[in-house]
Amino acid sequence: MLTIEGRRPTNCKVNGFCDGHSRREFLKIGALGAGGMTLADLLRAEAEAKIGRSQKAIINIFLPGGPPHLDMWDLKPEAPSEIRGEFMPIPTNVPGIEICELFPRLATLMDKCIIIRSIADCQSGHVACQCMTGRKLSTNTERFHPSAGAWVSRLLNSANPGIPSHLSLMHKTSHKQWGDPGHGGFLGMAHAAFRLKGGKDENSASDTVKDRKLNGITLERLRDRKLLMQAMDRFKRDADTAGQMTGIDSCTEQALGILTSSSLTQALDLSQEDSKIVARYGQGDPEFRADGAPKLTENFLLARRLVEAGARYVSLNFSRWDWHSDNFNRARTDFPMLDNALSALILDLKERQMLDDVSVICWGEFGRTPKINSKKGRDHWSRVSAALMAGGGMQTGQVIGSTNRLAEVPKDRPVKFQEIFATLYHNMGLFPMPERVFDFRGRSQSPIDEGVQPLRELV
Repeated sequence: MLTIEGRRPTNCKVNGFCDGHSRREFLKIGALGAGGMTLADLLRAEAEAKIGRSQKAIINIFLPGGPPHLDMWDLKPEAPSEIRGEFMPIPTNVPGIEICELFPRLATLMDKCIIIRSIADCQSGHVACQCMTGRKLSTNTERFHPSAGAWVSRLLNSANPGIPSHLSLMHKTSHKQWGDPGHGGFLGMAHAAFRLKGGKDENSASDTVKDRKLNGITLERLRDRKLLMQAMDRFKRDADTAGQMTGIDSCTEQALGILTSSSLTQALDLSQEDSKIVARYGQGDPEFRADGAPKLTENFLLARRLVEAGARYVSLNFSRWDWHSDNFNRARTDFPMLDNALSALILDLKERQMLDDVSVICWGEFGRTPKINSKKGRDHWSRVSAALMAGGGMQTGQVIGSTNRLAEVPKDRPVKFQEIFATLYHNMGLFPMPERVFDFRGRSQSPIDEGVQPLRELV
């Protein structure tokens, strides 16, 4: 489902907040890190490269429900049977790194990946905002703190005027948080996610651009660029005559710009993709199960196409990982699907010379209990979690942190969500921040708390 955010009120209040400043106010050109590049240098380099297909971007893959860390990335084959489970580790193409046997494709790409085994500041509930903002759930997180995608949108324009900088392929889910990509917070609606997917009661999960209309033109007919342009020209001409165009706010202008361009529609049209590439991602499952997301491997490919078209930040959710029962049979279905889709994405980015520019993060809100319960499942475990990262110019082919012999707690190098986000911002050229940003009370704000640094092993 294509959702265009509503008009921004003329009094500049959005969800009770207003930054009171234009997108480019308070711009401070400062060093971004390596080589002393400034934000202007970064944007200029992208423009001069004339590649047209690769720019700094982030793809955030959320596994809602809490994936089992010790069955995926941190197996303990020497642990008792009630801990180690039914799967065995396999070697990867990086000596000394082993992962679950159900991820054979990712095992061949481990030199392009990073495994973090010691995320140590998870909350015990299903708190998706940790993976969207880096912050724990609180009233401020819900109402105030922007998502990472909103920060990227605020600090970096899209590389293509017809593609929003911040896009979400996250399906709306019955458990609301699992389908929530975060919001614009005090940055405003203009930087909230432009949502491309609906829920099971709104449209088919396999049809991204179905059942939305603009002046009688469905999005199925957006491929007819000429017809759409004619309709929009008439709208703009009528609005100009009535003197209304001057009152259209930034959100509306963005929506009109997107809809008058074919870029977004083309990026979402998988019929334009090489059939061999589509097949590489595997066959997805569009069914919504319980309160989770469908298992659409195609969304991984759409994420690549959207980034290639100019998006800076794309989020997606995949399946439902709250496996309190039947953990291993569910894993036998979901692990291979994730293996296909995630390995295809990494390989795809590599083949298109995009991997050094695009950061990929795949994770959930917490880990699962080391001890298997009576229903052959694993319960919530907030003391440690794991993630897989790739690309972004990072030092790949390594594991960050470790856990004790039962995968209960970090043994060394505990990692915080904010450190991971600081690393992602660094990869984008946004750490330290190149621009001062103020909230609705005039206070200077940052996406990362003072003192938090990118993971030193990766940058």
